[in-house]
Amino acid sequence: MTITPPSIFGTNLVAMATPMHPDGRVDRAGVGSLLDHLLSSGCDGVVVAGTTGEAPTLTSLEIAQLIEQVRGHSDHALRVIAGVGTNDTSKGIDMARSASAAGADALLITAPYYSRPTQAGIAEHIVVIADAGGLPVMLYDVPARTGVAIEASTLVELSRHPLIRAVKDAKGDLYEAMTVMSATDLAYYCGIDELALPYLACGATGLVSVTGNVVADRYAELIAAVRSGDLDRANAVQRALLPLTDAVMRTTQGAIMAKAALARIGVISDATVRRPLLESSAADLSRLGDALSATGIDQESRSVQVPVRLA
Repeated sequence: MTITPPSIFGTNLVAMATPMHPDGRVDRAGVGSLLDHLLSSGCDGVVVAGTTGEAPTLTSLEIAQLIEQVRGHSDHALRVIAGVGTNDTSKGIDMARSASAAGADALLITAPYYSRPTQAGIAEHIVVIADAGGLPVMLYDVPARTGVAIEASTLVELSRHPLIRAVKDAKGDLYEAMTVMSATDLAYYCGIDELALPYLACGATGLVSVTGNVVADRYAELIAAVRSGDLDRANAVQRALLPLTDAVMRTTQGAIMAKAALARIGVISDATVRRPLLESSAADLSRLGDALSATGIDQESRSVQVPVRLA
């Protein structure tokens, strides 16, 4: 059993957190430290200014500066996918052009949130933003956040556009994902950390993970195991990740817990998030610490201390 070969977006992508100082300013040194961590752990692409990056509270200038820093720091070792999700089509056009000018390799476009447009409205919103940016596009189908799904028929329609090349699927409907994959040449990426293995086993190209901020190396191992057809190994890796996945994705909110985990292992100096998000409580941090230990992460040296073993 194999998964789809790597696409222009990479395979082991991370929805990158945006490190911040205690006063809320973007921590540029922390961004560099996080990038070094990701580069050393098998990550080959990052989503900048996505939900995990707290895009709704970043200014246009901060987003452009983040893209420029990631592009320069990684020296093209990482694909840089810029989040340009918005419910204002005109703003989305401006965001796409700005991301292109700042050096992004691709764009991540969501359905317009809150407004709940028709499928025709969703398609037009996406197409005009894609055309404005002039870069390859990964669609982000996340109805839990946008309030409306990109339906399968719309995905098939959009796949005919020359710039629309991939889907980050956070819908969780594996049958629909397989159906769209069979009907199009879209590269599919799992956008639900808890379902990484099922998506890969169904033919997804790769992952866009939140927990990957901490353990991208484990996800690289998972992808490699599925690609080689070693599902026993893949199951072992996925099961070993369950405590951390649960702590990051099912405690409060992914951006909050990803930053808390990165601070606990010393990658960034502070776990500050911008309001309306709130930092982790003592109870949440205790749960996170237990999960890091159970996953085999040494909180002092950032190293994996406990290898994944087959049951």
